[in-house]
Amino acid sequence: QVQLVESGGGLVQAGGSLRLSCAASGRTFSSYALGWFRQAPGKEREFVATISANGGMISYADSVKGRFTISRDNAKNTVYLQLHSLKPDDTAVYYCAASIISPPPVVLALYTYWGQGTQVTVSS
Repeated sequence: QVQLVESGGGLVQAGGSLRLSCAASGRTFSSYALGWFRQAPGKEREFVATISANGGMISYADSVKGRFTISRDNAKNTVYLQLHSLKPDDTAVYYCAASIISPPPVVLALYTYWGQGTQVTVSS
């Protein structure tokens, strides 16, 4: 079992940056793909980025490509999401999630473990 705890969210002006972290418990962290998803008010949760267990495969949603960067440190049991050039449309609760499936999936339903989320608010 994997437990995930996100941090790093906050209020930022448009064009600003944030770094989200997701700390995981469990000895098998390095066996899981890790993904970031987000959910804006009144909208469905959507895929943002994912990284494979060894970090060798990464995918991004088109809406964040070139602005967000996902990375992981298996020694620290942590996955990160660096957010740059933020826009008001990026405002959402951001969730990290773990999946045993490879290659790392972009489909929400294929993730087994979820964190509680961290709020990112981008003001215009």
